[in-house]
Amino acid sequence: MASLNVGNLGEFLREQRRNAKLSLRQLAEAAGVSNPYLSQIERGLRKPSAEILQQLAKALRISAETLYVQAGILDERDRQDLLQVPAAILADPSMNEQQKQALLQIYESFRKENAPQRATAQDAGPTGPAGRAGPADEEPRSPEHEQQAE
Repeated sequence: MASLNVGNLGEFLREQRRNAKLSLRQLAEAAGVSNPYLSQIERGLRKPSAEILQQLAKALRISAETLYVQAGILDERDRQDLLQVPAAILADPSMNEQQKQALLQIYESFRKENAPQRATAQDAGPTGPAGRAGPADEEPRSPEHEQQAE
């Protein structure tokens, strides 16, 4: 995983906060983090988790991916890949605007729900967390075991 570039992230967050005309205290409250913690992030003293970045993005009404790129968690190419689906939905002439917005909301909710899992799965490697075997690596079950499970 790429290292966090907290200095640039802090500057970027401060700029976004000011553009949104929010005080440090207002953003901290909206994001559900403490005022001192947010201040430390903005000054480059703390490295926020992906979850905290997601909360800050929601409070600032910007995409979490934008903050992930700033923090070095997500590569800019990955971000461009993530933007292709919404662009395709918006360009689809077979749907009306209401349908497009509904589909975008569903897509975004699934992505947010799976965001922590994506990071964990990428960090864990092919065998899963802590080297445990995934479903494809499990031992085959005996027919008796299958019947007992039913």
